[in-house]
Amino acid sequence: MDAGRIVGTFGILGEVRIEPWCDSPEFLRGFSQYYIDGKAHKVLRARVHKNMVLALLEGYSNPEDAMVLRGKTVSIFRGDVKLPKGTFFVEDLKGLPVFDLRKNAVIGTLREILNLPGSDVYVVAGEKGDILIPAVEAFMRGADLEKGEIRVETIEGMGDED
Repeated sequence: MDAGRIVGTFGILGEVRIEPWCDSPEFLRGFSQYYIDGKAHKVLRARVHKNMVLALLEGYSNPEDAMVLRGKTVSIFRGDVKLPKGTFFVEDLKGLPVFDLRKNAVIGTLREILNLPGSDVYVVAGEKGDILIPAVEAFMRGADLEKGEIRVETIEGMGDED
């Protein structure tokens, strides 16, 4: 599962700077190995610095060696992850139908989740275009992976046709 991107190196030891694509850099820091181009890389040390993960990977002992990883995607093994109850992987939610309790109907499918400063925003591909729904308690009513749906409750004007 893709979890981030190496954006450069840091310091003289060959640490790589990873832009996390998960809930937090702390989450990504907690793994003992990352996968890059399908190959396992042992994490010797990982720490958080300015919303990035700084990781020292086995076999990379200086910035010149580590620079070859710049731009590469960092993946994690899904089996190594233990999610708290009620939380999901974004990838598991994408493509699910979104059911609006106010309209008592499916309003589209989840196309993307934008990670914005105020809150995440669900981008729902509707019949007449995208509907943006902030992922906050006021609108979110839950996700049921067994049923294969996301439940929301929109307000008037949110995704309504004119």
